[in-house]
Amino acid sequence: MTQTTEAAAVQQPQKPTRVRVHRAWFVAAVTFVTIIGAAAFRSVPGLLIDPLHAEFDWSRGTIGAAVSVNLALYGLTAPFAAALMDRFGIRRVVAVALTVIAAGSWLTVWMTAAWQLMLCWGLLVGLGSGSMALAFAATVTNRWFTERRGLVSGILTAASASGQLIFLPLLSWIIDRYDWRPAAVTVALAALAVVPFVWLLLHDHPADVGQKPYGATEFVPKPPPVPGAARRAVTVLLSAVRTGPFWLLAGTFAICGASTNGLIQTHFIPAAHDHHMPVQAAASLLAVIGIFDVVGTIASGWFTDRFESRRLLAVYYALRGVSLMFLPLLLGPAVHPPMIFFIVFYGLDWVATVPPTLALCREHYGEDSAIVFGWVLASHQVGAAVVAFLGGVARDTFGSYDVVWYASGALCAAAALMALVIRRRAGGEPVAA
Repeated sequence: MTQTTEAAAVQQPQKPTRVRVHRAWFVAAVTFVTIIGAAAFRSVPGLLIDPLHAEFDWSRGTIGAAVSVNLALYGLTAPFAAALMDRFGIRRVVAVALTVIAAGSWLTVWMTAAWQLMLCWGLLVGLGSGSMALAFAATVTNRWFTERRGLVSGILTAASASGQLIFLPLLSWIIDRYDWRPAAVTVALAALAVVPFVWLLLHDHPADVGQKPYGATEFVPKPPPVPGAARRAVTVLLSAVRTGPFWLLAGTFAICGASTNGLIQTHFIPAAHDHHMPVQAAASLLAVIGIFDVVGTIASGWFTDRFESRRLLAVYYALRGVSLMFLPLLLGPAVHPPMIFFIVFYGLDWVATVPPTLALCREHYGEDSAIVFGWVLASHQVGAAVVAFLGGVARDTFGSYDVVWYASGALCAAAALMALVIRRRAGGEPVAA
């Protein structure tokens, strides 16, 4: 009897063990959707330059100045936002930031003077978007993951490009078919639509749901709120500026911002329109950049988990500089295969620099890396702001953007050399994923 029972037990099929997905991946998914929803505002500046110039007769330099305020605040707010997330939690800071973005975009509908553009699009949207900057992705990655950090940071960075992919063709169609004002309202509604997801689904720390960070071997208790967010952000900066890697990372990332957000995102559409390319066609090309940016950034995260970050940065900047040198020869009224090749090539490199830059911040600055990365991101946006303004001034002065393309290509070559100068920390960075 006993042998029969044992035999039956052996023959009885075992129930398959259910594989549970770690909660960290759900948090990463919510973060991804949040960044996509907030990315609408990043699609608009290049589309607004010609309509605002035509309606209000504002110079491109004036409009570029408002964009530069937006870009600068986007970066300068980031380190304080990272510290605020340590004080009040990710969910509260991001929900407020999305609301501020919506308010700033909505108020532009009634503006009649350039200072109102500076206030609404420059100040309000700049402050809100700065709190939604890549420091947000860095904070989520640092708290919820101890493994696959490079991959996750690449995916979350790519979310911004995905938002650009979704909104650019839509917003360009709205502006072409109706006006720029409905596009501004669309941006506001997109930001507001994400707020409920953030409030209900975005947890601040793995300990909130009784889990360990992904890949951790031990439970990590939730740290207490850190008071004095502004003081901590400044203290971390004062400590970081005494180190060489900070200045090299900040310098390379400033050139990154100058050659992406400040240059291509702000001025590519009006530059293509100067060559009689339809606005919607130029906007579609930027959207294609968004497609390949997703691929390139995720791949860069995968590479960052396996190869030396500073060498990756050198390769990325060198390739970007070469591509910008060829762009003036490719612009024309129609889209030809060489232009498509540039768009694909440039898209793969758009923000591929983020995962290795973030990895180098973690390597050198440990627990303060999210705030240090926020300051490095500030330099990225200051570089973007300078070129957003000077690009408009160059167009007003020389009648074309050619000098801006060549100057940016030379800066990228300098960034490649700066990346190679960054010294590895004693012991090196982890290579295994």
